[in-house]
Amino acid sequence: MKYLSRSVEDQLNIWKDEEDRLPLLIRGARQVGKSSLVKQFGRQFQYYLELNLEMNPEMTKVFEGNLDPHRICTDLSLIYNTPIEPGKTLLFIDEIQTSLPALSSLRFFYEQYPELHVIAAGSLLEFALSELPSFGVGRIRSLFLYPFSFNEFLHAMGENKLLAAIQNAMSENPLSELVHKKALGLFKRFLIIGGMPKVVSYYVETGDLLECQQVLDDLVLSFQDDFAKYKKRISSFVIREVFDAVVAQNAYKFVFTKAAPGLNRGQVKLCLELLSMAGLIYPVTHSSANGIPLGAQINAKFRKYIVFDTGIYQRILGLDLRAFLMDNEFESINKGSIAELFIGLELMKSSSKRNILYYWQRESKNSQAEVDYLVQMNARILPIEVKSGTKGSMQSLYLFLNEKKIEMGIRVSQENFSMYNNIKVFPLYALSNIVAHPERWSY
Repeated sequence: MKYLSRSVEDQLNIWKDEEDRLPLLIRGARQVGKSSLVKQFGRQFQYYLELNLEMNPEMTKVFEGNLDPHRICTDLSLIYNTPIEPGKTLLFIDEIQTSLPALSSLRFFYEQYPELHVIAAGSLLEFALSELPSFGVGRIRSLFLYPFSFNEFLHAMGENKLLAAIQNAMSENPLSELVHKKALGLFKRFLIIGGMPKVVSYYVETGDLLECQQVLDDLVLSFQDDFAKYKKRISSFVIREVFDAVVAQNAYKFVFTKAAPGLNRGQVKLCLELLSMAGLIYPVTHSSANGIPLGAQINAKFRKYIVFDTGIYQRILGLDLRAFLMDNEFESINKGSIAELFIGLELMKSSSKRNILYYWQRESKNSQAEVDYLVQMNARILPIEVKSGTKGSMQSLYLFLNEKKIEMGIRVSQENFSMYNNIKVFPLYALSNIVAHPERWSY
């Protein structure tokens, strides 16, 4: 499978040249491209040593007993017949979750061997880290990798001119209607294939949407097979039921009683936590939004969950691809929740940190007012309302702006760049413009 470049590569290059460099731990769901990213990055070094602890479980013995990093490197250099020299070698410990001592050793690389470039990654890494509550605080840097964003997809498709045009557009300088239509067409295709590297790579090479569905089916099965690894006292069948419930309730307030027959709230909550740790779902939590930080005013009883990839989501639901591509509105396909899912995922992918998603719902029994996402940018709160088509009222957004005394809101839809009073409109495919260029929506 051909390697496709990722935007996070810029951060790896900055990390490479830092003087006070921490060992790097790359985190994220399975098969989002962590290993491929590091292998590609390793080409910049004279020597590259990759240690896969899942493929070679006997190598976990290297981390038994004394965790002196110089001793570990001497052993690895002899075993793999590869020089390990500071500034010349990249040491990559893959599937590091297999060995808790190996995870613990990372802090000693910073304390005793900081001049060596060390990167670690792993599948289901969050489960191992939960067993090390004091793990590497201030001694290890985490970088979160997500599936491809829409911008990364455009780059992979060779649509760099279109990408530049989108990034330079704004309400005062919208795209031409033909260019906007082309961007929407690619956007819809991206919703279908999603951002998993294997699927994106296959589509870039073949352009075959139907065969991409088979690749997605294989990925779904592999994720379901992993459920057995999450928790021994919770069956994989139960976790699958809760995961399917998240898919069914995607982007709506999660109702525990609809999750799985026979399960109590505590069991469902545990499954949700496990799925979140695995990176397969992301919570979107209600915030009163009376000030910043948004996280200081949450109500955990009001929480939505979104699935980690639109391709996986549409495949599990079995959406009609022909209708999806031909229909100008998503509303008739799945009530528009895939548009809200996409925006939430683009917010998650907007940085390499562990992003937290918030939304607002009016806390009144007689009011259905809701703003899909709230973003804290600098010292301001930015409300984002998602519309799946080109129409729809913005009563909730106006209500929020008036109640919270906020000057401007954002509407994302299938419309071109435009503006209604104090609400700026961005196309669904241009969410990154909002995050990357706040000067374009602020007064």
